[in-house]
Amino acid sequence: MFAFQYKSFKMNHEQETSSLIEIRDGQTGTIVSILGGRSLIKRLADLGLTTGTEIKVIGRTLFTGPVQIEACGSKLAISRGLASKIMVTLK
Repeated sequence: MFAFQYKSFKMNHEQETSSLIEIRDGQTGTIVSILGGRSLIKRLADLGLTTGTEIKVIGRTLFTGPVQIEACGSKLAISRGLASKIMVTLK
């Protein structure tokens, strides 16, 4: 499988990016890129998760289980695998 990085706007190299699973509960950030194939990007876009979308982490479990987020006025639970492929800059 080839993975590519989808970007719809230029990244600011001064800001540090991290994956969604590295963000603490209650923190907000903006999606910078999604690491994955076309089907993954389409699936996340159907959920409203595209580059430039503001995300707030509501909660997550310690070791396994889904990450609960709020984006575009909706609350979502996504798997840790998907969350690790979403790159975010913190606000």
